[in-house]
Amino acid sequence: MGRMSGVLWVLLALVVGGMLYIRLAPSDPARWHRAPEASVDKTFQSGVTRRVAAGPDGLARLDAIIRATPRTRMLAGTLGAGMVTYVTRSRVMGFPDYTTVQQVGDALEIYARSRFGRSDLGVNGARVEGWLAALEAG
Repeated sequence: MGRMSGVLWVLLALVVGGMLYIRLAPSDPARWHRAPEASVDKTFQSGVTRRVAAGPDGLARLDAIIRATPRTRMLAGTLGAGMVTYVTRSRVMGFPDYTTVQQVGDALEIYARSRFGRSDLGVNGARVEGWLAALEAG
């Protein structure tokens, strides 16, 4: 009984440690703040790229929409530089997803991807499509 209890405590500690790592792992701007290079729309297992016409003020308008998204903050970049990377964390586990948006002329190039796991279950694509719908409606 004592050995089984010890194993359970170790497993619990590993699970809690993993959850804390996901929540508290630093986000290195040098790794995540990179130009999207989204010349075509593409969907892959852990994210999406999109290129949309948005006018010369597209980044500023989309930035306001993104900043209003719960659990989302700016990681790196500026509107003045024409490229910004955001981190959005999932509600329960706090998984970080990174979205980089760059203004290229009158178009926006967007690259949204997850940090952990092989698949984001379509979360990044749905989030980006919601942002773009709000941009188009606004």
